[in-house]
Amino acid sequence: MTVASSATPPELVAAIDMGSNSFHMVVARLVHGEIRTLEKMGEKVQLGAGLDASNNLTEAAQQRGLECLGRFAQRLSGMPPEAVQIVGTNALRVARNAPQFMARAEQVLGYPVEIIAGREEARLIYLGVSHTLSDDTGRRLVIDIGGGSTEFIIGERFEAQELDSLHMGCVSLRNTYFPDGKITRRQMDRAVTHGAQELLNIRHRFRALGWQSAVGSSGSIKAISSALTALKLTDGSITLKAMRELRQRLIDMGSVQRLSELGIRSDRQSIFPAGFAILLAAFESLGIDKLTYADGALREGLLYDIVGRIQHEDVRDRTIQALQERYHVDQNHARAVEETALAAYEQVADSWKIRTPADEEVLSWACRLHEIGLTISHSQYHKHGAYLLRYSDLPGFSQQFQNDLATLVRGHRRKFSPAIFEGLDQEDTRRLTYLCVLTRLAVLLQHSRNHEAPPEFDLEAGDNRLTIRFPAGWVDERPLTLADLENEKDYLGRQNFKLSIVS
Repeated sequence: MTVASSATPPELVAAIDMGSNSFHMVVARLVHGEIRTLEKMGEKVQLGAGLDASNNLTEAAQQRGLECLGRFAQRLSGMPPEAVQIVGTNALRVARNAPQFMARAEQVLGYPVEIIAGREEARLIYLGVSHTLSDDTGRRLVIDIGGGSTEFIIGERFEAQELDSLHMGCVSLRNTYFPDGKITRRQMDRAVTHGAQELLNIRHRFRALGWQSAVGSSGSIKAISSALTALKLTDGSITLKAMRELRQRLIDMGSVQRLSELGIRSDRQSIFPAGFAILLAAFESLGIDKLTYADGALREGLLYDIVGRIQHEDVRDRTIQALQERYHVDQNHARAVEETALAAYEQVADSWKIRTPADEEVLSWACRLHEIGLTISHSQYHKHGAYLLRYSDLPGFSQQFQNDLATLVRGHRRKFSPAIFEGLDQEDTRRLTYLCVLTRLAVLLQHSRNHEAPPEFDLEAGDNRLTIRFPAGWVDERPLTLADLENEKDYLGRQNFKLSIVS
């Protein structure tokens, strides 16, 4: 889904986190580049609990989500698209019918909805948490227990240094180990062991790096902190000794129905033992002595990400630059291709209805990265590059944006086959087809690799057609370019796209 952009920086920014257990929204005002929270809303939707045996979201779960988003939508009305970020996490990463739900959500909200990868979720969580803490020195460990995944991050100040997302959460562990609401020693031991097994993937790496302080975010950790305070075991901080004592108290209680005695809200009682088991496993596996609760979370991280983009401090630019360096991209050539593609884009964006910031960005970045596959092999390097972009962890990018980048790189040369757009809906296929044609054209016009400025060509665009007019004599002086363009007419023509060349 694409929405037109506003010309001036927005006064309000908003973020929605569609989590596996809860949906949250925060609206804030930008004051001299700083965020001032105006409103927070949250509802227990339990989207993750609505996954059936085939990992499809049930209609009932979708309705719960859409009704919640309908209430959020009223608050977003009138805000420019660049001021709003809406993301889905683990439940939507897992759900096979996530695209259908996302389309319905976009209809309700009027804004694009994106799914982010686990490591991107971890980066944003760290960004949100770090902005709510004092700007101290030294590394900190951040843990966020969600409904379907748990994120672990080590960072310093505002930069994450090590991060991971483990496929365990308070909803998924509840369904496996505490489905009947009972809390027995055997159930608790099995749940903690499950957590420890998952943590084996990161245990050595995280302990080797180390940290000076540990912080927890999310509702599960806040509830554990509150329970320890209610029992007068700590002053709100969480220690290993207190966790072990709370473990025994939970087993003695024997049922989630008694958790109200610890001040646990009724809507959190069923998932409390599972969240506790994950945190206890983290304490024991990672050697944590003490952890404090912080109020920042994914949604705050999204807000600071929006502010970064508005202030032209976009983490995605750093990601693209890092990819160019890692895969030894010829940056001068990539820049020439980018300039040529953007010159063409300016002429056809309105006719093809692709004049959005997102479309311009994906075109620009695809041009910068179109040759990253050469590091693997010259043969089929466009396919290698597409694979790298589709499956790498790219800080700042949603899964959809990564797929768009991969599609343009996959389709920038050779056969222009339907397989390039496989799995896309009609709107995305049309949009990416046009962007792909612009990428291909720019690559052809810079084929000589002499880094020329774009020629003064004129473009006339229509539905599945493009006419390009060159200055008199320009093509005659470049017979190889003309041959490339004639081949391109044939490639595009096989997919019912007409390219006409006038010189």
